[in-house]
Amino acid sequence: MAESLYWRNRELRKHVAVIDGVDEPTIVLKNSTYLNTYTKQWLRANIWIFKDRIVYVGDKLPENSSSAEIVDCDGLSLVPGYIEPHAHPFQLYNPELLAMHGARFGTTAFINDNLMWNFLLDRKKAFTLLEAFNQLPVSMYWWARFDSQTALQQREEFFTTDKVLSWLEHPSVIQGGELTAWPRLLDGDDRLLYWIQEANRLGKPVEGHLPGASEKTLTKMKLLGVTAEHEAMTGQEVIKRLQLGYQTGLRYSSIRPDLPVLLEELMAEGLQAFDHVTMTTDGSTPAFYENGIMNICIEMAIEKGVPLADAYRMATHNAAKHYGLIDELGCIAPGRIANINILQKKENPHPISVLAKGEWIIKNHQEQNIPPQINWGKYDIEPLTFDWDLDLEDLQFSVPIGLHMINDVIIQPYAIKTDVTLNVIPPDTDDAFLMLMDRQGKWRVNTAIKGFTNQLGALASSYSTTGDLVFIGKSKQDIMLAWKRLKELGGGIVLVNEGDILFELPLKLGGSMFAGSMAELMESERYLKKLLQDFGYPFNDPIYSILFLSSTHLPYIRITQQGIVDVKKREVLFPATMR
Repeated sequence: MAESLYWRNRELRKHVAVIDGVDEPTIVLKNSTYLNTYTKQWLRANIWIFKDRIVYVGDKLPENSSSAEIVDCDGLSLVPGYIEPHAHPFQLYNPELLAMHGARFGTTAFINDNLMWNFLLDRKKAFTLLEAFNQLPVSMYWWARFDSQTALQQREEFFTTDKVLSWLEHPSVIQGGELTAWPRLLDGDDRLLYWIQEANRLGKPVEGHLPGASEKTLTKMKLLGVTAEHEAMTGQEVIKRLQLGYQTGLRYSSIRPDLPVLLEELMAEGLQAFDHVTMTTDGSTPAFYENGIMNICIEMAIEKGVPLADAYRMATHNAAKHYGLIDELGCIAPGRIANINILQKKENPHPISVLAKGEWIIKNHQEQNIPPQINWGKYDIEPLTFDWDLDLEDLQFSVPIGLHMINDVIIQPYAIKTDVTLNVIPPDTDDAFLMLMDRQGKWRVNTAIKGFTNQLGALASSYSTTGDLVFIGKSKQDIMLAWKRLKELGGGIVLVNEGDILFELPLKLGGSMFAGSMAELMESERYLKKLLQDFGYPFNDPIYSILFLSSTHLPYIRITQQGIVDVKKREVLFPATMR
């Protein structure tokens, strides 16, 4: 710690030495018109950067700049790098892949979910990995989850007070939550309340997850220490959260693209103050990000009539202020990390050049060559290996209650009337076999699912809420073939029909994350979606449908490690079968 402090002291002295002309800046952005997010004004200035920091914003040019890169920004507009304040960086992509893709479009900071690290890594490896992420040009911060958002067989193994508090105390962790287990809190779970109090004591906000919550529930959650919320579905719900003192996120995601309507309703309501409003893409699936992340949200805000400075602040200053990062991010001012987007004009939030930590990500529309930096194997995040096998005896289905998909993520219970003792379920019904299998092969949960497909022989996926294996399909033989190929790949998603392998997406990073390029992943996701829709999938987001099969923060019934769970009653209707 002392060595780190001395290093920081030397760095700060260097910054002052640049101002005094003793040292040179590394980059000077001269003749800049930039957005001052404190005053909401567009001002003229020369901006000096030394390595990863902004050291000067004002009228002067440096006396000592013989080796500095001088960039004339006359006629251009500069804004702070954008912040994604609520990222789930594991939706097939990995956190580095998402971050570097987003940076190409100006999103240079991410506040990330840590849920996957709870399942994949021990704390020592996870914290070492967080340090590796700090070396990326993109600014990476994390949450500390308080719950798994599913019913685990051994919840205590993952979410103990010791583990949760060690995450909260980590300097890269700047938020508690998101709190999907809030009903437990209202029911008197004092351990959960203690964790919230500790987050508040550490000056770290707590993110709620309160879709459709009443004023009474919102008030109680505020009293118990929840400080932010992103589940508002109408403009009036946004305003109610703001009135109660919540930092309020507006969502634009692949599963809930609410932002345009929310903005229209907020403008119609005459909202004047946007200082406590942010925007988030909330862990969208890969192809949703084809044209960027927060730049798309800012564009929508501008189009819907949000004042220009506020539109940018919603994706910069507001998020930084909420997370206690305003001395690091969210503004163009001395001492801040040099995350800067250079725009063709003020009203166009899609940057022509991007600086992240003083490093060019995009320069005059040209993408810079920045090789991947995370050595995943060092953290044992590698292809899966299985020392067990699936057999036909595992494919016994006799539970009378199944899962009926109402939309992409809402699932109701239904009485299974189709004969699921057959080897093949006929195509005149949209029932299919559904099995959740322990990654270690120790247990399984067998039932049926209605509304996912009426034709497909089999889908096998190691991508799921907990990393356990999901099997869906009409044919037991196709399920066996899909399993065999999944095992050979070391994890991923495989589609089989009538003995033919139709699709495979290797997920070589822990069976959950892709190791190639974002362009390759987007193409694969689009093809997977088209195939599933050709085989009767009637909704829009099959990736989220698979992911949320086990997610107990959504109604009404789920398949989990414990078994088939009634979410509202929090009861296991049919327990998992040990193998």
